[in-house]
Amino acid sequence: MSGFDPTAESGSEEEAPKGTLKDQKQALKVLDVRQFTVSADDEDIRVDRWFKRHMEDVPFNIVSRWARTGQLRLDGKRVSPGDRINAGQVLRVPPAEIERPGRVAKPRIDLSKDQIDFAQELVIHKDKAAIIVNKPPGLATQGGSKTNTHLDGLLDALTYDAKSRPKLVHRLDKDTSGVILLARSPGAAAFFSKRFSGRTARKVYWAIVMGVPEIADGMIELPLSKQPGSGGEKMHVDEENGAAAKSRYRIIERAGNRACWVELQPFTGRTHQLRVHMAAIGHPILGDGKYGGKDAFLTGAISRKMHLHARRLRIEHPDGHNLDVSADLPHHFADTIANLGFDMELGDLPLDEKKPGGKMVRKQQAKHHAKQIRKDKRGERRARGENEGKPVKAGKPTKRERPNAGKATHKKNMPHKAKVKTALNKAGKKPAPKKTGPKSSKKTR
Repeated sequence: MSGFDPTAESGSEEEAPKGTLKDQKQALKVLDVRQFTVSADDEDIRVDRWFKRHMEDVPFNIVSRWARTGQLRLDGKRVSPGDRINAGQVLRVPPAEIERPGRVAKPRIDLSKDQIDFAQELVIHKDKAAIIVNKPPGLATQGGSKTNTHLDGLLDALTYDAKSRPKLVHRLDKDTSGVILLARSPGAAAFFSKRFSGRTARKVYWAIVMGVPEIADGMIELPLSKQPGSGGEKMHVDEENGAAAKSRYRIIERAGNRACWVELQPFTGRTHQLRVHMAAIGHPILGDGKYGGKDAFLTGAISRKMHLHARRLRIEHPDGHNLDVSADLPHHFADTIANLGFDMELGDLPLDEKKPGGKMVRKQQAKHHAKQIRKDKRGERRARGENEGKPVKAGKPTKRERPNAGKATHKKNMPHKAKVKTALNKAGKKPAPKKTGPKSSKKTR
């Protein structure tokens, strides 16, 4: 088996052990003990992952039992399944246990020529450590109970001259298209995984969103958690128990007030993060009915598919340079860009390293944004009142109209506040001081 060097621990199979019957049985048991030297490709992986790679027929419960009873050793010391191993260390594995009857390994399905051609057409970059594919929308990254066709099932077609099939390092939603990185060796997989978990990899998405955010360059910081009752299939904003989530958006181009083309950058990796964040500030991604409902679609010739595309990935390569790859848009997204009159040359914004916004600017813009949201909601309530034939007073809303007024208002019924932060003006100019002068008299009603 590649990736490690097995050696016998002691004795020889041809030499019969001496001593009592008990000693002979013990000696024969020792003869079956195996030792494996950890290779460089397995540097800094967990013990259970090592078994997953090299001894797939040994289930996790057996590995746990070996560790618990002290039979599994690393450099002569006890080890647990979660401990990490380093190149050059020697892993002592006890004798193989007889498999229970009825346990049959799942056979790997051979790919057809069409499947092989399809998978290889997705490749947009290939080197000795990595393969990058442009995943089309509608193709799941991994399989599930109701998913038979997926990218993971096509990876045998991308082995090329490597010793084993490439490995997925990260994932995209089924309806999201774009860049996916595959590692061509266990060592490369560990290297790239560290860059993703350490958040040094930069991911850039393109999206068409409904409406136009008032803040052109904003940072959304809203914690997310699984929505109760959705079976883990849907996320929602949870400011009390949610995991921290941070996303940046920048407007590339507007189509009036109807929609706009934005660049999105996730700084954390929560499930459906970009989709939930954009819907939370009132601008769901076009075609995302799951989080935007009926308000996530445009009429006319605009496609109803999801308009979220992983445009670019920049990540450190094991060779020391930065791997920077971009993926072309799928057909439906490119058609929407053309139908809305957007200029493709404006799409790739500079990938700056600065965090957007100064403290005072972020505070002022967030306050202004929240004020605008309250104003819009008051207008909606007044419009509903007029439609129902109820008289509505002009001016400030009454106590009944204000959402936070009165003790009867329950906290859980109040909408959460989207924490949107803005970037500094590139010119760095301070706002002009307000003009002083005589105060105008208030108009009498």
